[in-house]
Amino acid sequence: MKITEHLSNASSTLFSLEIIPPKKGDSIQNLFDQIDPLMEFKPPFIDVTYHREEYVYKEHANGLLEKRSIKKRPGTVGICAAIQNHYKVDAVPHIICGGFSIEETENALIDLNFLGIDNVLALRGDGIKSEPQFVPEKDGHEYASDLVNHLANMNKGEYLDEELQNAIPTNFCVGVAGYPEKHFEAPNMEFDLQWLKKKVDLGAEYIVTQMFFDNEKYFEFVDLCRSIGIKIPIIPGLKPFATKSQLTTLPKFFKIDVPTELEKDVTKCKDNKEVAELGIEWGIQQCKELVEKGAPVLHFYSMGKSDAIYRIARELF
Repeated sequence: MKITEHLSNASSTLFSLEIIPPKKGDSIQNLFDQIDPLMEFKPPFIDVTYHREEYVYKEHANGLLEKRSIKKRPGTVGICAAIQNHYKVDAVPHIICGGFSIEETENALIDLNFLGIDNVLALRGDGIKSEPQFVPEKDGHEYASDLVNHLANMNKGEYLDEELQNAIPTNFCVGVAGYPEKHFEAPNMEFDLQWLKKKVDLGAEYIVTQMFFDNEKYFEFVDLCRSIGIKIPIIPGLKPFATKSQLTTLPKFFKIDVPTELEKDVTKCKDNKEVAELGIEWGIQQCKELVEKGAPVLHFYSMGKSDAIYRIARELF
């Protein structure tokens, strides 16, 4: 079922989560062990992130460098199929621009369509660690809007192979990312919103936000989107605050602010156990306000951990 159908059929705020594929060599049972407790809250869909292939250079005795491809996490497509088979809920694969040619992207989407996966989250993706900024693959999509347009064409039965006749259209529901605190590469919020509007105009049907800890930023973001004609559902992305080190790591890696009140409370904590308890209480209050003001879904970024999410969701669902 499409995400938009889940939302239109819902009489109250839904619960959903995003998971990270297990590292290479781990059992998928470890992933199921993280998801199992959260099935109590009946998530209608589960997002699965994609981690692009990266490279390392191994130096040989003769001084020559050998470029080696590494893939630290298994395929998102297979995990989505496993989740749908195991839990009978919709899996939402993240499809990214980086690391794929346009043809490889289409082939992956065809595989997803064959598997009966109805939803995709279309993202540009990050640059690899060895590059100072995002560099598109040769013959690949440069922007998430290009990927959304590709999906829209496939939904109309238009494939890269123009000689195909009577091609059956796909029927993907396309989600995209939104940034309540602005994408870090955008010069200002107005510029960022215009890019978001472009993705919506091309066919995006719902938005999932970057994580945030200040609800006012989400509410303001929604108002700004509505003011420029973006009418599709905007799902808030959430993460329980867990450690003192996140005061610096979260702003660094996700380009978000930590509210002053939360920062002061975390600083007062003696250890990370206290921080985790504080993060759970903050998350409960944050979620209660979001539900009260009509958020369509509470979408949690699990990052491989479910205990704090469980305790927050238990107070809401």
